[in-house]
Amino acid sequence: MAYQKVNADQRAPGHSQYLDNDDLQATALDLEWDMEKELEEPGFDQFRLDRAENQNLENSETADLNLDSIQPATSPKGRFQRLQEESEYVTRYTRSAPKSNPCNFCRLSKMLCTAIILFIFGILIGYYAHKNCPSNATSSGTLDLQLYQEIIKTIQAEDIKNSFRNLIQLYKSEDDVEISKKIKTHWTSLGLEDVQFVNYSVLLSLPGPSPSSVTLSGSGQCFHPNGQPCSEEARKHGSQDLLYSYAAYSAKGTLEGEVIDVGYGKADDLKRIKKMKNTTNQIALLKLGKLPLLYKLSLLEKAGFGGVLLYIDPCDLPKTTNLSYDTFMVSLNPGGDPSTPGYPSVDGSFRQNRSDLTSLLVQPISASLVAKLISSPQDRTKNGVCSPLELPNNEERIVNMQVQTVTKFKTVTNVVGYLKGLTSPDRYVIVGSHHHTAYSYNGQEWASSTAIITAFIRALMLRVKRGWRPDRTIVFCSWGGTTFGNIGSYEWGEEFKKVLQRNVVAYVSLHSPIRGNSSLYSVSSPSLQQLVAEKSNFNCSRRAHCPGTNVSSVQIRGDADYFINHLGVPTVQFAYEDIKALQSPSFLSEALFLKRATKIEEMDPFFNLHETITKLSGEVILQIANEPVLPFNALDIALEVQNNLKGDQLNPHQLLALASRLRESAQVFQSDEMRPANDPKERAPIRVRMLNDILQDMEKSFLVEQVPPGFYRNILYHVDEKTSQFSILLEALEHCKSLPSNKTLQEALSEVLNSINSAQVYFKAGLDVFENVLVGKN
Repeated sequence: MAYQKVNADQRAPGHSQYLDNDDLQATALDLEWDMEKELEEPGFDQFRLDRAENQNLENSETADLNLDSIQPATSPKGRFQRLQEESEYVTRYTRSAPKSNPCNFCRLSKMLCTAIILFIFGILIGYYAHKNCPSNATSSGTLDLQLYQEIIKTIQAEDIKNSFRNLIQLYKSEDDVEISKKIKTHWTSLGLEDVQFVNYSVLLSLPGPSPSSVTLSGSGQCFHPNGQPCSEEARKHGSQDLLYSYAAYSAKGTLEGEVIDVGYGKADDLKRIKKMKNTTNQIALLKLGKLPLLYKLSLLEKAGFGGVLLYIDPCDLPKTTNLSYDTFMVSLNPGGDPSTPGYPSVDGSFRQNRSDLTSLLVQPISASLVAKLISSPQDRTKNGVCSPLELPNNEERIVNMQVQTVTKFKTVTNVVGYLKGLTSPDRYVIVGSHHHTAYSYNGQEWASSTAIITAFIRALMLRVKRGWRPDRTIVFCSWGGTTFGNIGSYEWGEEFKKVLQRNVVAYVSLHSPIRGNSSLYSVSSPSLQQLVAEKSNFNCSRRAHCPGTNVSSVQIRGDADYFINHLGVPTVQFAYEDIKALQSPSFLSEALFLKRATKIEEMDPFFNLHETITKLSGEVILQIANEPVLPFNALDIALEVQNNLKGDQLNPHQLLALASRLRESAQVFQSDEMRPANDPKERAPIRVRMLNDILQDMEKSFLVEQVPPGFYRNILYHVDEKTSQFSILLEALEHCKSLPSNKTLQEALSEVLNSINSAQVYFKAGLDVFENVLVGKN
């Protein structure tokens, strides 16, 4: 029996790069050459066991260098092939055995058995070395279920509760700088890499030295925003609550005028009021909700009003909620540092003088003060029916409002940490929470948000320390300045815009995760709704009771704003809400209540809801960060576009035709490109990379330049859940009712048409690229 020498160039394509070392190659070839010499020389019986053992041990040690990248050898029988399988070699090298030596056959049989035993022994060594010595550079590919559950099961409610309470205690004694330091230190101790501060000097609108006030001109009665009479005792008793009942970036000063009830401030309401009264420099009594506050203020500004008294009607709140005397804060900042609009607040940047973002004097007031202004009883519920607050048409109220705010440049700090990806480190999944910012209201939602992101980091890093890494980089961000208009996230996004546009694949928001305790409320981009629904349904199957899956694409508060509206990044957010709150008018969450925010532990005393949000968000993060093909659904975007064009509203034939073509392209793209890429047998790395590049940029086609104030630039998101059409089309249709021309409507139609066409061309171009790649390879 003889053996053939296999050249080093015949190794399988997946052979480890560490095995290309010259010394290792030389050693292997020497061993193979020695085997041939033994076959040709009469002293074959002196083939020593220790050389065979060395050969197998060297192969075993080599296998330890990079176990996952080693593929089976070219020959199914190992590095040496039987000569009987290659006839040319046999005829060329085979010699007849010497007849004078009758023991040759026995010796050959012994050596063959020895070689086979040693070969099997080497395989066993390599197997157990692979099993017991995990590589530090192991790519997860598709996250295996056991590993997936191992990460998630380490998330515990008790850990989140302890973290939350520590943060609350820290807040009572420290400012935001110290809180940021504690977060950075904690994340670093958990093993997160490259945790750093990113600071920006920004313009903040802060409360004035004394509370604002509203005075009735007829009687001279003065009231604070909470409805209490102006007095030194009331000022001392509720100093913080009174100071922080203000509108950040409002105009400041004093204004006397007639109070005009404008309801929710809709365009048709203002059109009717302007026909009845002179609104110039008057004071609007405005209800919060139903439409973005910035949009309603822009309408009031155009109508000539000089001031706004802003409140929440008790009838819009759940019956169990009594906020009649509670004050609140709002921000009039659409996003970022007002002194550097559209560019980052880095050293040397030009600072614009924009201390006031509106010409209106805006003052939030309580429902109890509204009842006093309109001389109405505070309890307006009869027979279980709530009567909304409204000023009688035949009555006139003249008031004097005084608004005091100050603007100062302060430092806002972001805490950013990285977990570098293994196979695609240049693709980022961003996870965002926010922390307390000094000078802002005394809420606790930031502690809930920070405790959740920290719990997931802890669970993730426990597995990372054992050798695993995600395929894509996960970036953890704790934003500063969120209360004042998402300032920290906007400035960071503007500074790194070019990098983020190219590299970010998804944003997972942890903003205000616990707002109630009765219903899981999920918001996501259309392309991620299928994934979110799957995770929500799985969570429901693990719980005793759970309402139906509630996933929608609606405008949300928080730092996801920049990533949705300026980068077109697919976004996910899980939160718990009260069912009754979900039935209330939208945009009530724009009000930041000082007292209501302190009841998080009452809503979730055992922190089980916090644990659920952490696990749901963690599952989504892991799947996006590890799936070879991004779990985005192209067809769902096309279906969402078609659904937005349904209804009785004006929909030109061009829009419907484009939407139909977009759906066809998305269907072909999903069936021809995404389906094969999800099959490991058909998956080619270059095609997967090209496919993912297309998937991560799908929503960018739906970013429009001009939208009404407060509306999302990403038109795939609705103003509220009750709206199923494109929000900018509905607003334009409503707006043109009060104008002689339909120019605004035509402009909105053009924006939507161009977005749909851009998306259709984008999918078509992607299909053409894949077709050209296939043709080039054939």
